[in-house]
Amino acid sequence: MLKRTVLLLLLYASLQGHAFALELKGPYLRFKGDEVYVSFGFSLDSERIEEIRKGVPKELIFYIDLFRSWEIWPDEFITGRKVVRKLRSDPMKKEHIASSFDGERILEKRFGSFDSMLSWALGFGFRDLYLTSLRGLARGKYFVRVTVESRMRNIPSLFSEIFFFLPDREFKVSRDSEPFTWEETNRR
Repeated sequence: MLKRTVLLLLLYASLQGHAFALELKGPYLRFKGDEVYVSFGFSLDSERIEEIRKGVPKELIFYIDLFRSWEIWPDEFITGRKVVRKLRSDPMKKEHIASSFDGERILEKRFGSFDSMLSWALGFGFRDLYLTSLRGLARGKYFVRVTVESRMRNIPSLFSEIFFFLPDREFKVSRDSEPFTWEETNRR
């Protein structure tokens, strides 16, 4: 009995350092006529936050994709958006830089505090993102999938091509929205 108690206490103590995990909230959909807008939130775990705080740059890639749901067949990809956020922190200068590229424009911002950079890069930028217009799509069940991934740093492309079985991502998290039914005649 004493061994079990000690083992449980050691397990509990080892998990205390990993209290915060990667978390993807949402996606939440909003319809305006036949247009789809997506909102979601993402938070990093404490280990990755400390890495960024100490000066290790991170590149986070957000994929926002619309899929058509099929009963038997694999889901059909319809359209999507890709947003790349790069986070850098210089602890010596106390300067924090975040950039965002959404396929059309690059936005780079400098911050005085680390927490304001994180809240801009991970929280405030993903409210009511325009995804697509449903006009012209066949009637059926659809859903939105949000995927967040971080590529590992400093892996040459030739190395990753030869050793394709080695992981090239730090993490990959995805989550689906509630399915919705689209019919051209009953515009939302």
